[in-house]
Amino acid sequence: MRKRVLSVLAHVALIGASILMLYPLLWMLSASFRPENEIFGGTLIPSVWSLDSYFRGWDGLRVSFGTFFWNSLVISVTSVVGNLIACSMAAFAFARLRFKGRNFWFALMLMTLMLPGQVTLIPQYVLFRELGWIDTILPLVVPKFLAVDAFFVFLMVQFFRGIPRELDEAAMMDGCSAWRIYWKIMLPLSMPVLATAAIFTFIWTWDDFFAPLIYLNEMKQYTVMLGLRTFTDSTGESDFGGLFAMSVLSLVPIFLFFLFFQRLLIEGIATTGMKR
Repeated sequence: MRKRVLSVLAHVALIGASILMLYPLLWMLSASFRPENEIFGGTLIPSVWSLDSYFRGWDGLRVSFGTFFWNSLVISVTSVVGNLIACSMAAFAFARLRFKGRNFWFALMLMTLMLPGQVTLIPQYVLFRELGWIDTILPLVVPKFLAVDAFFVFLMVQFFRGIPRELDEAAMMDGCSAWRIYWKIMLPLSMPVLATAAIFTFIWTWDDFFAPLIYLNEMKQYTVMLGLRTFTDSTGESDFGGLFAMSVLSLVPIFLFFLFFQRLLIEGIATTGMKR
């Protein structure tokens, strides 16, 4: 009886904590369906349900919000592809190939994890300005193809080290090159960690506000996060209804992406660094 009581109390506490954590999201969802004059008042359930905020938010700016969605989708998907290609190749080199200074370069790569992004912001901006890339998506996607995310390289290295080396040796005896071992053996066995890297890259890129703010100037180039900022104006009128409505829609791609790859994400995190 004591265990049952403790179990019930634990579940009640967890449910209460979940409701407390979800309340801001529920409030935003409710506010997106309220009339403009009732957004900051009333109960959690709207007295009058209205879709005006969604229509106004989608077409209320000089540029359709669908353009912002398309820009964010292109940048996020391209970043995912770049990270998976570049980081997996770098991780394969560190985990499987033998070359001079491998440990030194791996340690140097890990040291970049402790380097704040603000330190390299100005040099990177000057470089991209000299290349003529400002106000394009190139500064946001090209670095992803150069294995700049040391966290994902480290994650994949740990996973690759858990794959038996006997597979490599058997493949080399059959005449496979390092490239074919990487392509035919390592990648098919590494779907969980690749899915983990893809999910985190997509979420972090989709939610990124600072980098697009620095490099994108034209409104037609804006991402979703920059588009949401345009609904608020400290010197003029703000459209909070459109802001909340588009904020709800901006969560849909992330939710769907995580939903489809949830199993691989959990498996990748659970097995990374473990011996098989």
